[in-house]
Amino acid sequence: MSDKKILLSLDEKIKLEEELEHRKVVVAPEISKKIGDARAQGDLSENAEYDSAMDEQAENEGRILEIEHMLKNCQVVTDDGSNPGSINLGSRVKVLNVEKKVEMVFDIVGTTEADSMKKKISNDSPIGGALMGKVAGETVVVNTPLGETGFKILEVTKTPKDEK
Repeated sequence: MSDKKILLSLDEKIKLEEELEHRKVVVAPEISKKIGDARAQGDLSENAEYDSAMDEQAENEGRILEIEHMLKNCQVVTDDGSNPGSINLGSRVKVLNVEKKVEMVFDIVGTTEADSMKKKISNDSPIGGALMGKVAGETVVVNTPLGETGFKILEVTKTPKDEK
């Protein structure tokens, strides 16, 4: 894992902290109990419960390490109001694909929150990165896998709280 700063909204940072606490305080002890119960059954060489619990433990520990890394290397991005109307994490952006004449709406989020099915794009994605810091009326050219594409920024608003 690289030590590149990971941009997070305050809400996402809090969610990660809560998940980390839950995994350490609730999930890890539950898995330890499963491992102990499986060991008590005797022969571990053919014990599916033991193998499953060990896999679950490895997955949980991996996620704990991943969250700890993200939190250690995160930078919380907030809108301080110093550049109103500019695109940042938490912005909802309406753009026009200049070549296809198609309007699209994206929510700009940190890498950990990205979900293309919900139109949430990462600030690290080609389109998200090109839009960061821009304002309505500007046009950006993005190098996508299909070639260069122009996007005219039509509108910039904040993502409604109930949709984050």
